[in-house]
Amino acid sequence: LEIYNPVLQPWSGEVVAVSEFYEVATDFERNLHQALIRTWLDVAAVTAAFFLGLSAIVFRGSRTISSQSRSLKQRIAELSDLLAQNRLLRLRVQRASQRATAVNERYLRRIGADLHDGPAQLVALAALGIDSPVIGDPATPQSKRAQELLAIKAHLDNAMREIRSISKGLVLPHIEHAELGEILQLAVQAHEERTGVKVRLSMTRGHTPLSPAAKICIFRFVQEALNNGFRHAGGEGQSVEKHFDGERVCIEVADAGPGFDPQIVRPERLGLVGLRERVESLGGQFTVTSSQSGTVVRMALNIVEMG
Repeated sequence: LEIYNPVLQPWSGEVVAVSEFYEVATDFERNLHQALIRTWLDVAAVTAAFFLGLSAIVFRGSRTISSQSRSLKQRIAELSDLLAQNRLLRLRVQRASQRATAVNERYLRRIGADLHDGPAQLVALAALGIDSPVIGDPATPQSKRAQELLAIKAHLDNAMREIRSISKGLVLPHIEHAELGEILQLAVQAHEERTGVKVRLSMTRGHTPLSPAAKICIFRFVQEALNNGFRHAGGEGQSVEKHFDGERVCIEVADAGPGFDPQIVRPERLGLVGLRERVESLGGQFTVTSSQSGTVVRMALNIVEMG
């Protein structure tokens, strides 16, 4: 390393000579090279740290985005399933409402037919008896008039009996605060008193709160199923069973009659149609199985949904 330094005259400041120095620069070059290497290493370290930090942020953000994307897709799928279920339920409710309206009209016609063919005919017979010459003719013997009056009274008594029977089937007992077991006992007891047929009642242990609509549905189900069994199977081997299947309460009404084909139900047979509409309107399940050894009518309601 060569170093040149001017020599100045103190009083004039003029350059009078030049001094020349020679120095070995090996240490200086080594130090400069080391400083350069350290600089590049520091820059590389800072760059690497920055890149690693940025990569970690990007990777973490990517994982978060992927997780949120999967969660969003899952939520979208769940919402799509719920929308599809809601559409199906809405269609079921609409169809059930339409069928229920038609069934109610048929029920009203049946009640009207029962009143017309039963009590109305008996009252008409009593009216004819009152207008008969036997009652109006003063010359009629007292014994014959009394006999005619007894016949008129018998017709009116029979008419009142049939009206009470029809009314008893229409009016619900007080079941709002009754437990499920009590409701089944009430339905079975009323059927036994009305028909004289003994019904076997079997209930597994378990208590669950039910809404008034569910209680009415179960009472009407048992009542109508027993009536159908008595009307079409003569009440042979009738039984009612209650058990729980997970979150569902299941009711079965069976008989030992000759059976029928459940796929062939005539429109005038309102019993099964009305039962199905009543159960499915509450989101329940209704099934009928029949063979030569008997018929079993089943219903199931979800305890959680109906509680």
